[in-house]
Amino acid sequence: LQTINITLRILYRPRAELLPKSQFDAIELITQSTLISQRVSELLTERAAQFGLLLDDISIAHLSFRPEFTSAVELKRRFLVEKTEQIRQANVIAAEGDARAADLIGKALDEAGDGLIELRRIETAEGIANQLSKSRNYVYLPHGPQMLLNITGAMQ
Repeated sequence: LQTINITLRILYRPRAELLPKSQFDAIELITQSTLISQRVSELLTERAAQFGLLLDDISIAHLSFRPEFTSAVELKRRFLVEKTEQIRQANVIAAEGDARAADLIGKALDEAGDGLIELRRIETAEGIANQLSKSRNYVYLPHGPQMLLNITGAMQ
């Protein structure tokens, strides 16, 4: 008999379609950890029962991610908090501006009388006339001050 020494090099890779698929992504692991822990516990208990084993307690003791991912999640949280704060401040500023505008309009009405209201009524009538002039339909407008009372219903 002859002794033969063989050196082999095997290059392999798993078939992607046969690899197990992840049921949860990293964000779900963070946000829904209790639900995932319960699901893992149920699956392990069922699998262990097939081998005659009883599992008393199952818990995820430690869960960590790469530092880059953890810092990205933290940055996203900070961004959302800052965005919410900015929206809140914008709403406060808008409300203060609306209050100031209402106050100025009230003062102008006190000083000038009904002139501002009449000006707004004329501007509104011009806008309505502009919209109606662009329509292909014939529109008959009633005469008098009642014309502007139900304009939204007439335009629909």
